[in-house]
Amino acid sequence: MAQVRLVEVGPRDGLQNEKAVVIPLAAKVEFIEALAAAGLREIEAGAFVHPAKVPQMADSDAVFETMKRRAGVVYSALVPNEAGLERALRARADKVAVFTAASETFNRKNINAGIQESLDRFKPVVARAAEAKLPVRGYVSTAFWCPYEGKVAPNQAVDVCLRLRDLGVRELSVGDTIGKASPNDVRALLEPLLKRVEAADVFLHFHDTYGMAVANALTAYSEFDITGFDASAGGLGGCPYAPGASGNVATEDLLYALKAEGAEVPAEPLEVARAAAALERHLGRPLASRLSCMARA
Repeated sequence: MAQVRLVEVGPRDGLQNEKAVVIPLAAKVEFIEALAAAGLREIEAGAFVHPAKVPQMADSDAVFETMKRRAGVVYSALVPNEAGLERALRARADKVAVFTAASETFNRKNINAGIQESLDRFKPVVARAAEAKLPVRGYVSTAFWCPYEGKVAPNQAVDVCLRLRDLGVRELSVGDTIGKASPNDVRALLEPLLKRVEAADVFLHFHDTYGMAVANALTAYSEFDITGFDASAGGLGGCPYAPGASGNVATEDLLYALKAEGAEVPAEPLEVARAAAALERHLGRPLASRLSCMARA
């Protein structure tokens, strides 16, 4: 029985795209603590970015200061540059993540920099993190499809992954940012990628725009022995620079499917769904995950 390694991205990637209302600090902290209590072992708790760029993440310093940390849980954060890394170090983040894309156009829309320019920015970040003995993961967005360039060639995504590895980034989160990938797209990318990178160093980050996220994850798990996945409780998320992109695959739905496939999962799906359901009163809408209705029962 394979053990699934799951990075819960709801408190960061899930909430950062919420525009209608700013989620209160206390609600974010309650969400993170409930996710940890449900059994999740790695939680991306915030992002140390400019508040004007991502207002929902403006209180990430306070989130890290306020939340009660559970032993054995990794609390990570997204950082865009050296200034963000210094904030993460002060906040005692356990891991940081940098982010680029496999599509040049998307990268420029997202962070106003080309792929190589973004990698150049990350070089001192990764070096400084290594000095501080802080693990770094690298997000590669639009690894399958781009909202501006269309289908992304697998070798293009593999190349960006390898360039991140050359910087010293060991863990890769390979993303289907607009949720358009199919199982065949997953096969087409993983076949060349896993010739160059260990499966243990690859996490897949699926969005569910076309309802394919769980099928894609099961393909990666059953055919390629991928056990690392990103997911967002309640299906929270999206991307402001990817028109039409819906939320991340819901953590509870993914855990349920993988458990049914025979995998050992880190948390009970319904407990995760209940942790997310508490946010509905702040969001003013029901969550989209399949199991969320059961959490309200």
